[in-house]
Amino acid sequence: MSKIAIITDSTAYIPKEVRIENNISMVPLNVVFGEEAYKEEQDITTEQFYAEMKTKEQLPKTSQPAIGLFEEKYKELAKDHDEIIVITLSSGISGTYETAFSAAQMVEEEIKVHIFDSEISCMVQGFFVLKAAKLAGEGRSSAEILDTLEKMKKNTRAYFMADDLSHLHRGGRLNGAQLFVGSLLKIKPVLHFENKVIVPYEKVRTEKKAMNLILGLLDEDAKKGTPIDITVIHANRPEKAEQLAEELRAKYSNANVIVSYFGPVIGTHLGEGSMGIGWVH
Repeated sequence: MSKIAIITDSTAYIPKEVRIENNISMVPLNVVFGEEAYKEEQDITTEQFYAEMKTKEQLPKTSQPAIGLFEEKYKELAKDHDEIIVITLSSGISGTYETAFSAAQMVEEEIKVHIFDSEISCMVQGFFVLKAAKLAGEGRSSAEILDTLEKMKKNTRAYFMADDLSHLHRGGRLNGAQLFVGSLLKIKPVLHFENKVIVPYEKVRTEKKAMNLILGLLDEDAKKGTPIDITVIHANRPEKAEQLAEELRAKYSNANVIVSYFGPVIGTHLGEGSMGIGWVH
């Protein structure tokens, strides 16, 4: 077993069997319906979440993990490991990074914990986690692993289309005027991460134009011919995501293409029907 443990949060949306296979630990964020809080990927599945969304008048809320969950996980892993690397979703959209950091200070006499801000989320964050787990399994040092992850950031892209602007507005991502005009014109904003936060990349009028824009950006990197990891991410649109993934596999022989999803926490802010594509080249 590697002497370096790898932890991520639930918004990487790495399937449980893949986490087990790669010795990856996970700390869940929460989605809250009224008075009921659920740990995503543990207390509620993505399918249950989207079904629940349809029955509720009030949109759910989200919250970061309790500091005790990180502390408990660190202490558990300290029994068999010398160091821990924690890879979180972007610190610009969640306090999870800060919570993980604060918990690390509480166990600093027991084990060395390194916190890495992926500056992104979903399966693109998962690419960082899987790379770290692979390197840890090969016996690489924490310094080597963290250096590799920093270099990966330069070659990482993710763009996504929000299907319903009201979720972004309620989450403080759009102001009222933008919501009114966007809804009136049926605008589908293409979003991306910039300086750790989600910002509009471009506003287009239809879903087709939004996806074509994202596919054009992907093509610039994929057609270079070097190995590229691609993820197609969907909010309860598995058939559309699988179809798109098949098209990308057929088009790019140099690509490893996987389908992932916007789970409860990220789905709360983007809304059902959203689509995204992320890649590391």
